[in-house]
Amino acid sequence: MSRPAHFDRIALIGFGLIGGSIARAARQQGLAKEIVTTARSAKTRERVMELGVVDRVVETNVEAVQGADLVILCIPVGACGPVAAEIADHLKPGVIISDVGSVKASVVKDMAPHLPVSAHFVPAHPVAGTENSGPDSGFAELFINRWCILTPPEGTDAKATEKLRAFWTALGAKVEVMTPEHHDLVLAITSHLPHLIAYTIVGTADELAQVTSSEVIKFSAGGFRDFTRIAASDPTMWRDVFLANKDAVLEMLGTFNEDLSKLTRAIRRGDGEALFEHFTRTRAIRRGIVETGQDSAAADFGRPHEQLAKKS
Repeated sequence: MSRPAHFDRIALIGFGLIGGSIARAARQQGLAKEIVTTARSAKTRERVMELGVVDRVVETNVEAVQGADLVILCIPVGACGPVAAEIADHLKPGVIISDVGSVKASVVKDMAPHLPVSAHFVPAHPVAGTENSGPDSGFAELFINRWCILTPPEGTDAKATEKLRAFWTALGAKVEVMTPEHHDLVLAITSHLPHLIAYTIVGTADELAQVTSSEVIKFSAGGFRDFTRIAASDPTMWRDVFLANKDAVLEMLGTFNEDLSKLTRAIRRGDGEALFEHFTRTRAIRRGIVETGQDSAAADFGRPHEQLAKKS
């Protein structure tokens, strides 16, 4: 078993749900001598310091990364390239630089050209979250028993990848390594397409003239409530995700539309056998998810902290 990775200084660019959860978990596990973060507004910087989970809050990204031996960009994927260009000349030799975005090929393309050869670039995607955002939304248990996918570009130093793997393992995550392109294809079907469907269904409900908003809220069944929770996710982040991973999302969306057309025909024709066969197959997938431990008492979005703590 690898030893927990310890860093002298961790710099977190952005302090929302993911950045705040990393800070809390790293502090709880004693993984850094110092944790520094950035926040855009003076009000947010003041709030972050009040929370007491970092050592310093600074105004600029350049100030945050100076002397850091681990830098993690906790910002929307569309901002990663410009930030990489901004901090590149101020990175300590030997630094590991990473991110938390749910799209990887575009992040590699946007960030890698700016980074110095002395830096070790290991992109990462912790597959965990809630619909909440802001400095108060994070919690140390967020990553427990969740996957974190590392996508180091070809030629990345293996020791740097292993050190980041050990870091995420210490935060409670299970770690997998794959190529950026394969990551984007997998996440297109397991995360990005479900979010797109959720946004669409909630939007459709909002546009139905014969169903009032109060009725939608009052009579929401469990399935629709889950969709509204997912559809409450950060708009900026998901706008960037769909634009950055559009090829894989469009490929999965095409397959989904074909399957949806098959179900539409089955319903129109009264083909109960086709519907039963489809629902039986999808139920087996659900059971497989439960059996592999990828389910919890509550959904991944909005999981109560106390339930996570009990599982750990």
